[in-house]
Amino acid sequence: MLELRHLRTLIALRDAGSLVEAAERVHLTQSALSHQIKDLEARLDNPLFQRKTRPVTFTRAGERLLALADQILPQVRMAERDLARLAGDEQGRLHMAIECHSCFQWLMPTIDRFRNHWQEVEVDIPSGHNFDPLPALAREQLDLVITADPQPLPGVHYEPLFRYEGLLAVAKQHRLAEHAFVTPAQLADETLITYPVEHARLDVFSQFLDPAGLAPREVRTAELTIMMMQLVASGRGVCALPNWALTEYLERGYVRALPLGEHGVWSTLFAAIREESRELPWMEDFLRTARETSFAVLEGIKPA
Repeated sequence: MLELRHLRTLIALRDAGSLVEAAERVHLTQSALSHQIKDLEARLDNPLFQRKTRPVTFTRAGERLLALADQILPQVRMAERDLARLAGDEQGRLHMAIECHSCFQWLMPTIDRFRNHWQEVEVDIPSGHNFDPLPALAREQLDLVITADPQPLPGVHYEPLFRYEGLLAVAKQHRLAEHAFVTPAQLADETLITYPVEHARLDVFSQFLDPAGLAPREVRTAELTIMMMQLVASGRGVCALPNWALTEYLERGYVRALPLGEHGVWSTLFAAIREESRELPWMEDFLRTARETSFAVLEGIKPA
């Protein structure tokens, strides 16, 4: 009567808070997800959650199945890891590079969880290398690259992790602070604060300003997100960052955030790996852990 997919669906529904977002997380249409839940409710002769509530409110039957899912699914995951070890596939190396200055917020918890379960795999983030990460991945100098800028390279596979929205952070007293969104023309008179990377790799340029044929009045760089926020809050400029990177500063009232354009600018973050690594059990587990951790610690992201 009960299958693992049912338990995973209920967990997704609890974590996402709505049928629409839960369907995205389990890679089903909303219609297919609703049908799956209704079929399970008919088998159990019990409703599992109250309709038209947000976030979703579960019934006693639904809460009981969620408790079961919290107990069973981690054990299934552990058994899968143990079976991989028995098959002799546990040895490996995971040297990675990050083309994303704000990614450590979710990446470090991911690495911590992964190390707890795959102590045999050597995990490292090499520093001090003067090479492009993606070509280095193809040359086997690296094993994984976190990037939002995939390049077509032979033998390299891009695994989507999640989608995120770029937002413009401005001071609370800024002339744009009360606007519903910002236009490219409105940025033409601004000092834009960015990380010290090529403009082509920044969404605010590649997806927002460049298509409009416009540029900011001045570009200023800062290494750390907190430095950027201090400059923005003191009126020294504006900056565009992923929505998750701005959450804590918005909650504390340091800055205001606006969508880039009326419909916003959304991008996808990828884990780039070599084709031959795709079926390694520990690599599959790292990617799954990365997705789960991201949705647990970040706000405003969507399934890719």
